[in-house]
Amino acid sequence: MTDRRRRLPMLRVHFTAEDLARVRVAAAPDPLWELTNSVQVLATEASTLVYGEWRRLVRPGRGPVDALLAGLMPSRGYAPDFLTPALSGSPALDNAIDKVLSTPRTVLREDLASLASSTERSSPLPATTRALADGQPDALRRLGSALHVYHRRALAPHWPHIRAQVDADVAVRTRAVLDGGADGLLASFAPLLRWRPPVLVADYPVDRDVRLDGRGLLLQPSFFCHHRPVMLAELRADLTPVLVHPIQHTPGWARAREADGQGAELGALLGRTRAAILEDVVTGRTTGELAQRFGISAAAASQHTAVLRRAGLLLSMRRNKYMVHTITPTGLALLAGIPSTPPGR
Repeated sequence: MTDRRRRLPMLRVHFTAEDLARVRVAAAPDPLWELTNSVQVLATEASTLVYGEWRRLVRPGRGPVDALLAGLMPSRGYAPDFLTPALSGSPALDNAIDKVLSTPRTVLREDLASLASSTERSSPLPATTRALADGQPDALRRLGSALHVYHRRALAPHWPHIRAQVDADVAVRTRAVLDGGADGLLASFAPLLRWRPPVLVADYPVDRDVRLDGRGLLLQPSFFCHHRPVMLAELRADLTPVLVHPIQHTPGWARAREADGQGAELGALLGRTRAAILEDVVTGRTTGELAQRFGISAAAASQHTAVLRRAGLLLSMRRNKYMVHTITPTGLALLAGIPSTPPGR
């Protein structure tokens, strides 16, 4: 009998021994990847449980800025690589956008020509596409302004939570490295990414093989990346390839969380630092991570978690040499609908 099952397209990232030694995990969210991925998420109804509330908050404010960005960052098909250049460390948004606007004219032309020829675009090309391809200063200034305005409206109000969720993912990957080295790290992404040494495999819109050839790989967690990982269409030989991958989310994250009387009540009940710790351990934290995030000693962090543990609000489990703290259903019930409480000392 003939096997008529359709072979699904996959991304296959091929490692050498040198690549395994050069695998890194980004320590912070990349503002340009979050911006690009969020524009694409905003244009769809995908992952309603995760992003539905955020869309409800952001969509009423849409205007010409969103039309420009949606045209450059379609929800399907090719999006220009120059919009997500390689960034070092955790650059400020201004510096990241400046790097976009300093893209060489030849790269602008190549990337925007690829966008124009894409058959999967869901939005029309912006009227300024030709001017952008020519590197005209006015067009570049409009793009820079659009990126700033969109980030301020759609991402900045949620950035502390975005950063916290990425931090949680990084903490998980860090523990995977400590437990199993590079093999343990790559295996920790299952089932999203499947480590079949020496190849990392993932579902992908098209069949694609990427050979790292000793350049290593940067694993970039992204809050607004959903379902599948993302890589640039063209990988420069002189830069480390970047694989952008989805992370887990806390339910109800986009709910308005301005401080109000309820938050004050939680702070008064638990103490402001303990209230903040309780919210922070939703995705799991070690004692050392809590101490670093809240600027307290490890002994103080242990004392706070002991009080919360005795109250039945969190669980503490030892993973190798680390004590990992996670919230209990009782703790979640207490947090439900209660705004963030800034830590106090």
